[in-house]
Amino acid sequence: MNQRTAIVERTTNETDIRIAVNLDGTGIVDAETGIGFFDHMLAAFGRHGLFDLDVRAKGDLEVDGHHTVEDTGIVLGQAVARALGDKRGIARFGSLALPMDEALVLAAVDISGRGQLHWAVDVPCVMLGSFDASLAKEFFIAFAANAGLTLHVRSLAGENAHHLVEASFKAAARALRQAVECDPRIGDALPSTKGAL
Repeated sequence: MNQRTAIVERTTNETDIRIAVNLDGTGIVDAETGIGFFDHMLAAFGRHGLFDLDVRAKGDLEVDGHHTVEDTGIVLGQAVARALGDKRGIARFGSLALPMDEALVLAAVDISGRGQLHWAVDVPCVMLGSFDASLAKEFFIAFAANAGLTLHVRSLAGENAHHLVEASFKAAARALRQAVECDPRIGDALPSTKGAL
């Protein structure tokens, strides 16, 4: 199996972001976005997906965190897509229901090549430190679109914003971890009847 790693850089008038990813890592994460809670979520994403991540993001935080969070989703999605390469031999699908105290969040992923998010997480509109809880959805929209994933994230229970957002990041990571795993039973075949993903 080739090493599934990638480095992607993206600079705009609003953000300057560099992300390195190793899909076959051990969950080592070093994230600096200027938004403490978001760094915590990226650490949880890497740890639970067993993805090594190095995230360097500078954004116009004097405006708010929206551009930084969304653009980090874009770049992380692009890095995951690049690291996946031709997608041969992967399991393709993954899903998990993850509990965190009173919250229960289901995530399901298909590495379909058709990037889309289906979000049904009723997160209260609050600030988690300097992180607007509504930005969790914006992150996953950008991530799914740029990684080429069909991603469903749905809350089955919960009321605490911190728990709901953190459970969403962890559940998505665990589902993606299943989907990117190499399946020795299919060798280097594509997991698609179309012959393309």
